[in-house]
Amino acid sequence: MVDEEAAPEAAPEEDEEPVEEPEPKFEVFYSCLRCGTSVSNVELHRLPEIKCICGFRVFTKVRPPIIKSVKAV
Repeated sequence: MVDEEAAPEAAPEEDEEPVEEPEPKFEVFYSCLRCGTSVSNVELHRLPEIKCICGFRVFTKVRPPIIKSVKAV
C-alpha cells in the first residue's frame, strides 16, 4: 500500500509546466505627424483612443539613430 500512495505523488511532478521566461520588452516611440510630440507605446495603450495632445491621430514610428553600412559584393 505504500507504493500505491507514492505513485499519485510522482505523477504531478512529471506534469509540471515549463517555466515561461518573460519576453524581452523594449520601448517603441512614436511621433505625431502634425506637432512632432514623441510618445511611447506604453502611453498610447493607456489611453482609450490613439490620439495626440494636439488632437491628431496619425503617428510615425521613430527610428533609432543607428546607421548600418553594408559592403557591396
